[in-house]
Amino acid sequence: MSSLTSSQKGELMDQVKQQIAVANAQELLTKMTEKCFKKCVGKPGTVLDSSEQKCIAMCMDRFMDSWNLVSRTYGQRLQRERSNM
Repeated sequence: MSSLTSSQKGELMDQVKQQIAVANAQELLTKMTEKCFKKCVGKPGTVLDSSEQKCIAMCMDRFMDSWNLVSRTYGQRLQRERSNM
């Protein structure tokens, strides 16, 4: 790592950030799918009926709203802590 130029280090950091963002998105999708499936699908079959489809859509919307709220709040907290240092 010490033999890398500052430009190379920056590129490496950008790649790591991208990989973390992809991993977070995958985790979000996995958790949302698991939770909404458990909540909305009582008996798995070959198709979802209209009430299951509506439940899943609403569940996913609420999950994303909650995720966004938590993410914004966490980001604001980090900014406050950085400014207090």
